[in-house]
Amino acid sequence: MLVSSWNVNSVRARIENIKSYILKYKPDILMMQEIKTEDLNFPYEIFSSLDYESHVYGQKSYNGVAIISRNKLHNIRFDLIKDKLKQARIISAEINFKNKNIQLINIYTPNGNPVDTEKYEYKKKWLDDLIKQLKTLIKNNPNIILGGDFNIIPSAEDVYNPKGFEDDALFRLEIRKKLREMINLGLNDVYRHFHKTKEGYTFWDYMRGAWQKNNGMRIDHFLVSNSLINKISSININKDPRGREKPSDHTPIEIKLA
Repeated sequence: MLVSSWNVNSVRARIENIKSYILKYKPDILMMQEIKTEDLNFPYEIFSSLDYESHVYGQKSYNGVAIISRNKLHNIRFDLIKDKLKQARIISAEINFKNKNIQLINIYTPNGNPVDTEKYEYKKKWLDDLIKQLKTLIKNNPNIILGGDFNIIPSAEDVYNPKGFEDDALFRLEIRKKLREMINLGLNDVYRHFHKTKEGYTFWDYMRGAWQKNNGMRIDHFLVSNSLINKISSININKDPRGREKPSDHTPIEIKLA
C-alpha cells in the first residue's frame, strides 16, 4: 500500500499536476495539505473519476486538508484539535490493512512566523494540543500514521542554511523539541529511520531560484508508531512534481507498507 502526503498549495490551482501524479504513481492514499478551498468547491468529481473517495476539511482561501483513497476509509474525524480560530488543519481516518486497523492523521501545522507574535504562540499551542491528543490516540490504537506538513525542520542537516534559520519558527529549538516529544510517544521519523544522514528536502521556496540551487528544507514528514515501522518497506521523496510547470513549492513524500 502506497501512502503519499503532499502540500499541494491549492488543490484547484494544482489539479493538473495532481492528476498527473496520481496517474503516474498510483498512490493508494493521498493526504493533501493547504488545499485552500471550502468543501463545496473541492474537485470531488475529478478524484471520483480516478477511483478515489474524498474526505475534506476545507476553508475558504487558506489552509485545508483532505484525504483521498482508493480503499474504503472509516471513522473520519475533523475534531481532534479544538481550535478556537477554527482553522482547518487536521483530518483523521481509519483503514483496515492486513488485519490491522490503522489510524491516518493528516496535519498542516501553522507556520508560526514571524516569531514573537501571536502566530508563533498559536503554533506552540496547536502543537501542544496535538501532542496531548496523540497521547490519547496511541493508547486507544497503537497503529498510527501521522503525516503532513509539520512546518518543523528537525535538525541542521534538514535545511540548506541552518545558521540562517536559527531564529525561524520552523527551526527554533523549542519547536524542534515538540517534534521530539511526538517521537518520544512511540513514533518514528520514517525518513530518518531509513536514511540516517542523507539530505531529504521536501520544500523549496519559489523565490531566489531555490529549486534550481537546491536551497531546500525537510518540513514534510511521516511519523509512524513502533508497531508499524517494520511494515514500512521504503520512503521516497518524489521530486518529479516539483520540477513541473506551475508546481507546488512542496513535493510529495511516499511510504510503502508491505
